[in-house]
Formats: sequence, C-alpha cells, structure tokens
Amino acid sequence: MADISISHPPMEQLQDLEYCIDSNPPWPETILLGFQNYLLMLGTTVMIPTMLVPLMGGTNGEKIRVIQTLQFVSGLNTLLQALFGTRLPTVIGGSFAYVIPILYIIDDSSLQKITDPHDRFIHSMRAIQGALIIASSIQIILGFSQLWGIFSRFFSPLGMAPVIGLVGLGLFQRGFPSVGDCVEIGLPMLILLIGLSQYAKNYRPFKDIPIFERFPVVISMLAIWVFATILTGAGAYNHRPARTQISCRTDRANLISSAPWFKFPYPLEWGPPTFNAGHAVAMMAAVLVSLAESTGGYVAASRLAIATPPPANVLSRGIGWQGVAILLDGLYGTLTGSTVSVENVGLLGFTRVGSRRVVQISAAFMIFFSLLVDGCVISGKFGAVFASIPFPIFAALYCVLFGLITSVGISFLQFTNMNSIRNLTIVGLSLFLGISVPQYFDNTLATSGRGPVRSDAGWFNAFLNTIFMSPPLVGMLVSVLLDNTVDVVKAKRDRGMPWWVKFRTFRGDSRNEEFYTLPFNLNRFFPPT
Repeated sequence: MADISISHPPMEQLQDLEYCIDSNPPWPETILLGFQNYLLMLGTTVMIPTMLVPLMGGTNGEKIRVIQTLQFVSGLNTLLQALFGTRLPTVIGGSFAYVIPILYIIDDSSLQKITDPHDRFIHSMRAIQGALIIASSIQIILGFSQLWGIFSRFFSPLGMAPVIGLVGLGLFQRGFPSVGDCVEIGLPMLILLIGLSQYAKNYRPFKDIPIFERFPVVISMLAIWVFATILTGAGAYNHRPARTQISCRTDRANLISSAPWFKFPYPLEWGPPTFNAGHAVAMMAAVLVSLAESTGGYVAASRLAIATPPPANVLSRGIGWQGVAILLDGLYGTLTGSTVSVENVGLLGFTRVGSRRVVQISAAFMIFFSLLVDGCVISGKFGAVFASIPFPIFAALYCVLFGLITSVGISFLQFTNMNSIRNLTIVGLSLFLGISVPQYFDNTLATSGRGPVRSDAGWFNAFLNTIFMSPPLVGMLVSVLLDNTVDVVKAKRDRGMPWWVKFRTFRGDSRNEEFYTLPFNLNRFFPPT
C-alpha cells in the first residue's frame, strides 16, 4: 500500500516560478534579465565562428564580422519567433548541429584547391549559404503546411520525456570537459554560480530585489571575467600550451583589436550564394536535427514559462518560422543554421522568470550590439569585448542549465505510469541509445577523422553521420517508434494520453488562447487549425 504522506500528485505547472509567459517583472529587472540572456547566448555565438572561420581561410577580422552577423540575425529570429512563431520565451541562435555538414562543405575538393585564403573563405561561405537556403525549405514546408503538427499526434508525455531530457543531457561534452580546459576559471565560476543561486538566493541587500536569485549569471560572469582578465594581464598564461591560452586568455584571437568600429550586416554581403546538390542534402540532415532539438526545446520552454504544452498548430507554426530563421542565416551568411538556444531555455527556470518580454529585450540587445545607433559607436569594439569571455565560463553555466533542462524532461514522467515495465523499457532504451549511439559516432569521427558511415558519396556520409550524432533525434526516433507500436491501446493511460490529448488542439484548453494567440489580431487571418 502506498504511503500518501510521501506522495506528490502530478502538477501541470511548476509552482515556484514567479513570472509566467505573459507577466512581466518591473522594467529595470526586465532590462537586466534581457542583458543576462544576451550574455548567455554569446558562448555558442562566439564558439562556432572561432572554430570554423580559420578552417575556411578566414582572418580574425572576418571572424568577428561573422560573430556580429550571427548576433544580428539571432536577434531578428528571436523577435520573429516571439511575435509570430510559438510566442514562447525562446532565444533562437546558432547551432552546433550544423558543424558536420559545414565541415563536409569546407573540405570539398573544389574549395580546397583555391590557394588564396581570402578567396577560399569567400567561396566556402557562399557554398554554405546556398546549402542553408535550400535546406531551410524542409522546416518551412513542414511548419507552414502543418505537417509537423500532424506528426506531433504521435507524441505523448512518455515519448517526449526522453527527447527533452536528451536536449540537455546530450550536450554533456560542452559542460565539465570544457570547464576542465581552464579549471582555475571554470571551477570557481561553477562554485560561485551555485552558491549565489542556491544558497544566497534569499539574501536581499537591496529591498524587494532578489538580485542573487534573478541575476546569478551576470554577477558570476562579470566576477570571474575580471579574475580571468587579471590572470591574463599578469602573464599567467604567457608560457602555457596553446590550448590553455585559447581557453583561458581574455585577449585570445585578437577579437577586440580586429573588430571594426562600424558594421551593418546585410543580405548577401559575401556575394551571391552558390548551390550544390550534395551540399544541400548534407545540410538537410542538420535541419532535421534542429527540428528534433527545437521541438524538445519548445515543450521544455512552455513548462518553464508556466504555459500549456504548445498545441499542434502552434508547434508547427514555430517550426515554420524557424525555417525562415535558417533562410535568413543563409541570406546573411551567419555560417551556421538556427535552433532553440537550450541554455537560454534553462535560464527561464534558473531565474524563475518565464516572461516573453525578457526574451524580446534580449533580442534587442543582440541587434543593439551589432549596429551603429544614433551615430554612436556600439557594435564592433563593445561586441568584441563581450565576445572575449573565456569559454570555460560558459561551460560552467552549461553544467547547471543543461542539467536543469534534463530534469524538466524527466518531470513529464509524472503524468505516466512509471510502475509499468513497458514504460520503463521505452524510457531507459531511449535515453541509453540517445547517448550511446551519438557517442559511438563521435568517437569514430575523433579517432579516424571520418564517421562510421563511409560510402563513396560524401554527402550521404555527412547526412547519416549528422543524423546519428544527435542525441535528441536518436532519442525521438526510438521513443516515438516504441511508444506508438508497443501495446498502444492497452497502455493509453500509462502513456499519459488522458492528460496530454487536451493540449493537441488550440481549442482543447482555454488557456491556449491566452498564451499563443498572435499579436495585432492576426488570428483573424491565420485561424488555429
């Protein structure tokens, strides 16, 4: 017999969040929270161009131009998603899922034989742009045609729990392994972050402002960044190995000295895109990976914003606008495609603020630090200063925020029967294969320089290697397949469908209209389907 004194009934909404999707903190808090979101997304924004631009033959100046363009387009895409997409408080930014097909394009023999580094960079960028433009059509078609919404009828709390869990857990390599690259910076950052957010959260040096609960990221980052700058200036890394200097120094890669005083991103600034069928097919794999990751990200964000799970038409609408985001990535030349920023979703729960306005303010900061405003120099130098934050500082943040997303995924299991061997098997197998299969592909790539798929068609290799290196996508394939083929009718209640089914349609729950209605009375022209 169950002991009711230790039982916790399922709760549709988290109880200790203070601001939901359509409630807003006071304006000073909102602006600082938006800036905190901006700082957090810089990790991926800086890391991807820093890794890829030198392989293309680009210089430090071209690297900072790509970083600033990626910031600008991320701001545009975040605003579009918050206004017309799912309307959830999600930041749309660059994704590591696109790295494998981008490397395949960079290594194309027709590009490698170009001897001048600058010309090779320009031609590589144009090839990547062309591939992104074509591949974006997948999400645009699946989203705006409502096909992804139709496919979502196969989702259940049991099937989505491992997917959301793997959105966070699958990024473990960007956590403590990167902290260890500069442990004297990364470890203090992790300790300070946990100390402020968990142990000092109730201490309020300023009346009615929970600064350590709301702003642990800003406070921790600035404190450790100053510490890292002192170490760099004191010469602590002058004679250290190159990898240590890249990870620890705050003046690495000449980002600040190479930054232009003025930079206005515009479409096709690198020249007209070039199109290649093989490149486009390889890039489509990354778009499919982004599709799975973002689906999990949107559902997690809805829970952390105290909203209902997005109905099928809202989820599909968001995927369509994300396809538009990838199209803009291709037109502007951001070097990578877009997806939901997992770390920023985790920040919703970490700060207990799920406000949509905060994310819109963060988008304004992204654009603000990428442009010249009112004749005052804003972009180049200041954006590059923020971009000089050592990556182990971000890695320490990821340890906490990715872990939080993982637990949000696990929380969906409260609506299922976890005393069922069927459910335990599906969840366990999905989580295990979602980690184990991508790890196998990643290890093979690291040791041999090539993934396990090694046919004569490079585009085919890049396609399959990209698919199976994604934990959320592998987890989704396993969990959704098993959940919809093993004892489906008998296990309807065990899967959590009685709770989940009412959120499938826009009219299924009265709260959906409050959370997901389009602004400017646009629902008249785009009624929920």
